[in-house]
Amino acid sequence: MGCGGVMKFIRNDPSLKQRRQELRRNQTEAEKAFWRHVRNRRFYGMKFYRQYGVGPYILDFYCPKLKLAIEVDGGQHAQDDNREYDAARSEHLKDRGIEMMRFWNHEILNDTDSVLARMAEKITPPNPSYLKRGDRRGKEEYLRKLNL
Repeated sequence: MGCGGVMKFIRNDPSLKQRRQELRRNQTEAEKAFWRHVRNRRFYGMKFYRQYGVGPYILDFYCPKLKLAIEVDGGQHAQDDNREYDAARSEHLKDRGIEMMRFWNHEILNDTDSVLARMAEKITPPNPSYLKRGDRRGKEEYLRKLNL
């Protein structure tokens, strides 16, 4: 709790709710493409959120279980002002144990498999879904994605 018994929001600050909703409604093509691959636990059974608030920042995508933030960057992130903002945000997240991965729009749109493979290198699923279901196809897909 913050001063005077007022809780300071670390996650999804209500004052940023309208902005988060606006960002979800106006996703870039790259964000839409990425979301198709991670929504509904499609990526190793991990739950990802779109436009998730952490402190004063809104992350493009976030997986709380992995403490992994994914940022989908367009050309505006190469500008000096934006680089400083991005560096401050990355430091804020790092201080909270959240790892940040950044991908350019063109990487997601033109080489999605490589983006997902780079993400897969960062994780080891705690309970692959095929173990719970005994699903042979799920096991084969899981091992294929791990290149085993």
